[in-house]
Amino acid sequence: MYDFVVVGVGPAGSRFSRRAAERGYDVLALERGAVGDPLACSGHVSTDVWEFTPEGARDRLLQNEVYGARFHVGGPDSDHYPFYKREAVSNVIDRVGLDRELADAARDAGADVRENHSVQAVDERADRVVVTASTPDGTETFAARMVAGCDGPVSRVRSELGLPGPGEKLQGVLAFSEEDDPGDFVDVHLTAPRFFAWRIPRGEAGVEYGLAAPPGSDPSATDLFAEFTDDYDVETAEFCAGMIPVGPPETVTSRRGFLLGDAAAQTKPFTGGGILYGMTAADHAARTIDPERPATLRDYEDAWRDELSTEIRLGHWIRKCYSLPERVQHAGLSAFSGEIGVHMDRPTSFFSVEHLKKLLSG
Repeated sequence: MYDFVVVGVGPAGSRFSRRAAERGYDVLALERGAVGDPLACSGHVSTDVWEFTPEGARDRLLQNEVYGARFHVGGPDSDHYPFYKREAVSNVIDRVGLDRELADAARDAGADVRENHSVQAVDERADRVVVTASTPDGTETFAARMVAGCDGPVSRVRSELGLPGPGEKLQGVLAFSEEDDPGDFVDVHLTAPRFFAWRIPRGEAGVEYGLAAPPGSDPSATDLFAEFTDDYDVETAEFCAGMIPVGPPETVTSRRGFLLGDAAAQTKPFTGGGILYGMTAADHAARTIDPERPATLRDYEDAWRDELSTEIRLGHWIRKCYSLPERVQHAGLSAFSGEIGVHMDRPTSFFSVEHLKKLLSG
């Protein structure tokens, strides 16, 4: 019997698998297809991502460095407001490559990572969980002391365990152009209902265009995306779509199961990104959860919320600003634009001494 069966081998699942294996636990990690395929997430990440990757990953994955963002209330030709740092504030990376690097690190630590295993059922019992997965060769069943649901915003594990879903889901779409753009600023457009659209230069790898909006919006997210790229007069390919969970539920644990990453809605409400939050929560899970002591699941709940709940709460307030009247958005962006001292994953850094000094000096 395994100590943990991990369902989903994205960043959160791979990170937990690696850290749990390093602690001596017997870990089986199942991915429904090939690791990293299909792409369903932006490659714009915090520079902190390299703290979670194997040595040398930055050299293999980095596509561009970003020093700031131009915020637009309208389209590409509208007035914009720059926010920037003197050092790189974020990186653009090979997103599929990141998943594969993290999965390889989990394997190297001793985790049994298996692709093309699609979980169909999770039976939670008093002393174990039984996970059933379909494979190219039929059906396999695995027993473990605990199951980790790291299987994304539409989580099968969450459903099987009867755990609540996120407070909200957004429909995200993105695609890529073949433009060679070495620019070091991203463009953010506050034009999508209750969220935004983005343009991210990836150097020689092209440009990423993306957008998110509430499901059922009129126009739809797909139609809004078509209008957005038309405004930039570009043709895109590799169209991807997926759900973005926003707002963690009251609990992400059951008797012998727990959720990580997008399955737990451990994401930034103001950007939808969850790579760093999910891997941070994974580290807490590996440190606090003892598969032979289900009561330690409470320790995991406390640990990840202690670190991230304030950031998430402030992130909700930032997002509310996206829906303010245009005249208020112009006034606010104008007042705060310029050099900043904030961290893209930490809204609390807005109140840091560094950032307050930047505001006062401006």
